[in-house]
Amino acid sequence: MTSKVSKTIGVLNLQGAVSEHLNMLASLDGVTPITVKQPEQLSQLDGLIIPGGESTAISRLIRQNGLFEPIQTFAKQGKGIFGTCAGLVLCGSATQHNEVEQLGLMDITVERNGFGRQIASFETMLDIAPIGKQIPAVFIRAPYIAKTAKQVTQLAFVDNHCVMAEQNNILVCSFHPELTADNRIMRYFVEKC
Repeated sequence: MTSKVSKTIGVLNLQGAVSEHLNMLASLDGVTPITVKQPEQLSQLDGLIIPGGESTAISRLIRQNGLFEPIQTFAKQGKGIFGTCAGLVLCGSATQHNEVEQLGLMDITVERNGFGRQIASFETMLDIAPIGKQIPAVFIRAPYIAKTAKQVTQLAFVDNHCVMAEQNNILVCSFHPELTADNRIMRYFVEKC
């Protein structure tokens, strides 16, 4: 009988949907979720989630808390990083909005608030080839991926806009999987870690 390997997954606790990600992680067997505010906490993690929220605020707080280079190093070590909504913006390498200092973890150009303002929020079902069919997706002031380099795998689309992609150990999505009861996307991320 083989025992499942336990994984410690951190949720960047600076601003945004932190508790919802912790609850989703807690629904998975063999996962210990913790909040992360300090660079030294990264060494105990198998993976890190950069949650949705306000991308300009989160980017400023990443810099203020001395986490910018440590997160980049964490990614270079091959550890898993999952950026949801604002986290997708932060993981990207280019955007037209200079007020966001991006981490440059993924070769993507991001359109912030690409689907419109809060009033344009919506829900839909997505088929994501490596994960499953009819996965609920909640879009709130959502960005989308406007351009990808060839090493990026595009996983899901809404209106011909890429809303989920991966590049090696980095996974991003425009929507909020943590606001649904479906933990398949989170399980897929944890398995990458």
